[in-house]
Amino acid sequence: MILRRIVIFLVICISVVGIASCGKKQAEKPRIALIMKSLANEFFKTMAEGAEKHHKEHASEYELIVNGIKDELDVNKQVELVEQMIAQGVDAIVIAPADSKALVSVCKRAADAGIVVVNIDNRFDSSALKEAGLKAPFVGPDNRKGARAVGEVVAKLLKPGDKVAILEGAPNAYNGEQRKLGFQDAMKAAGIRVVTSQTAYWETDKANALARSIITAHPDIKALLCGNDSMAIGAVKAVEEAGKSGKILVVGYDNISAAQELLKEGKLLATADQHADQLAVYGIEYALEMLRCKTAPKDKETPVDLITKVEN
Repeated sequence: MILRRIVIFLVICISVVGIASCGKKQAEKPRIALIMKSLANEFFKTMAEGAEKHHKEHASEYELIVNGIKDELDVNKQVELVEQMIAQGVDAIVIAPADSKALVSVCKRAADAGIVVVNIDNRFDSSALKEAGLKAPFVGPDNRKGARAVGEVVAKLLKPGDKVAILEGAPNAYNGEQRKLGFQDAMKAAGIRVVTSQTAYWETDKANALARSIITAHPDIKALLCGNDSMAIGAVKAVEEAGKSGKILVVGYDNISAAQELLKEGKLLATADQHADQLAVYGIEYALEMLRCKTAPKDKETPVDLITKVEN
């Protein structure tokens, strides 16, 4: 009995030491670099603002550096930002990559320099990660599941054989590809025909031009499924320009404020809310946990909700 009590005591001691070590703060505050995609996009500005609010509330725990690119397609600039953070010797990089493949090699250099890398929003390509030998947890939503939910709202209002088109995000963006697949899942399940699926590179003007072209080529089209709200705004404008408001449904993804207005006006049927204000925070908290515990947490799925109307 005495021996058993000694063993139990030792196990408890070891556990307490382990927990204390994991929860121990570093001697100096860790520096976290948040590297975003386009800060000209409301969605990413909201992410950055959420991160800055979190930092303000936890200023004693870490330092925060927020960076971003102006053009969502400016991959080279984002690579340059990562290199700058390596040179500054930050403790962790939380990154929403503009390209799922092109940013992997520079992030591997960051990891080799002892910097914790956490991938948010747009997942790195798994083959590129494996080839580079980089292990970086992904913290973000299931875009395919979110897009399928949005697509199902459209499907309920159409009948089998009806025609729709998909406006995709930038090529090599994993989240864009997953949203396209989610839309396709919903259309396939309902027997609805996707007549074309093309990229508008996440941008409003490009989406407007593409949507006008699609409407001209397919005048009987019933819906435009857009990979983000910025493109949905351009698609809505194209539908109005064609005099087909109410005849061609439009959906988006991200739930930015401009999309909420379109929902109120009945010009947008649905979108998806990834809780942008928390998305970067989830990544920062993961990075801090990795720095404290010296472990690599598994991927973490974050919420994505279907939005079909705005509660006032």
